[in-house]
Amino acid sequence: MADFTMPALGADMETGKVVEWLVKPGDRVKPGNVIAVVETHKGAIDVECFLDGVIGDLAPLGVDLPVGAVLAHVQVAGEAAAARAPAPVLATAPTPAMAASPAPAAVGPAMPASVPPASKPAPLPPPAIASAAAAARVEPTAPAGGRARVSPAARRRAAELGLEADALRGTGVDGAVTLADVGLAAAQPKPRPAAPMAAPRAAKGGFDPALMRQAIAAAMGKSKREIPHYYLSATIDFTAAQAWLDAWNAERDPTERLLPATLLLKASAKALAEVPQLNGFWEHDAFRPGTGIHLGWAIALRGGGLVAPAIHDADEKTLPELMAALRDLVQRARTGGLRSSELTDPTITITSLGDRGAESVFGVIYPPQVAIVGFGRVVVRPWVAGGAVVPRPLVTTTLAADHRASDGHVGGQLLAAIDRALQAPDQL
Repeated sequence: MADFTMPALGADMETGKVVEWLVKPGDRVKPGNVIAVVETHKGAIDVECFLDGVIGDLAPLGVDLPVGAVLAHVQVAGEAAAARAPAPVLATAPTPAMAASPAPAAVGPAMPASVPPASKPAPLPPPAIASAAAAARVEPTAPAGGRARVSPAARRRAAELGLEADALRGTGVDGAVTLADVGLAAAQPKPRPAAPMAAPRAAKGGFDPALMRQAIAAAMGKSKREIPHYYLSATIDFTAAQAWLDAWNAERDPTERLLPATLLLKASAKALAEVPQLNGFWEHDAFRPGTGIHLGWAIALRGGGLVAPAIHDADEKTLPELMAALRDLVQRARTGGLRSSELTDPTITITSLGDRGAESVFGVIYPPQVAIVGFGRVVVRPWVAGGAVVPRPLVTTTLAADHRASDGHVGGQLLAAIDRALQAPDQL
């Protein structure tokens, strides 16, 4: 029997709550299956299972649980068939000992195996068992692409109540509708989507910009206190990259065109393949290399705060594939459709300020990663080329890295490798 625990969806997460189970006791689960929707200060996250077996003992819905708390038990494949019968649903409210324990730090791709198991929860009284079991017997939700700006749990609940989910006003990220919004609308005698029932922000649940800001501040403050940062910058001539990009886009429909960010991502991925010392994690006083190049792309949320979900195996993707992955990631980050693996897998973070940002950015390392690369906006400035001063589009590239894992020599190699990659855009 293996424990399926509350994942740490980033270094700034301490608790979360299951708002929907997409499986029922006795269902067979496999690695990669999305089995639950967990709500955190980052919004509703689709949580994947990394175990193979029969699931049971599902935690009740709507209970705040610490990272590492047991959410379910999985009878792993190969164990006795007699032990596979679904067990009574258990509550996973934290015990006093659990509540007193600090939440474990976020880890990388091996997260599910590295989170320490919490104490086994105590059984619920019979009425609560029946209620939790009934709530767990919910059919799987529609694919993520059909959820738009409505969380999976909210869309299902709205359908049960005869409400039009897409017409409700949401309080989630960028107006995404949450379970709390559906509840408020249903409580009104005549639901009016444009005017949900007034309630204190703390009672609305879902995405809270102030809560996210507090979590980010705590994580970044800890990073600056505990990680010995060093900083490097390099100015890169973007002429060749811009010329190639303009030629590519001129021959294609708007939906097939590439953004400059695509070239920056691929150049970073290629550089990390050359300088792998900056692609990985600092854990247990040692560097652990990443099992792949999973670039965490920093996405600013219009409601406040940011997230940096992973683009997996970025070095193996073509530029059009990277562009499609980037569009999809940004859309889902702003509508509450991210997956747990996208928040736990990044091996390094990339931040780009875009056309309207500052000319440079020096980031703060997101633990347990060991580096963050920043790109400022492309600006036209005087540049010496061929012995003459000419106007050229330039981009300032920066690196903040962990001095425990590397030094300036290695950091300089990474920036030089990014520069070389951008000078040969046809080979990206």
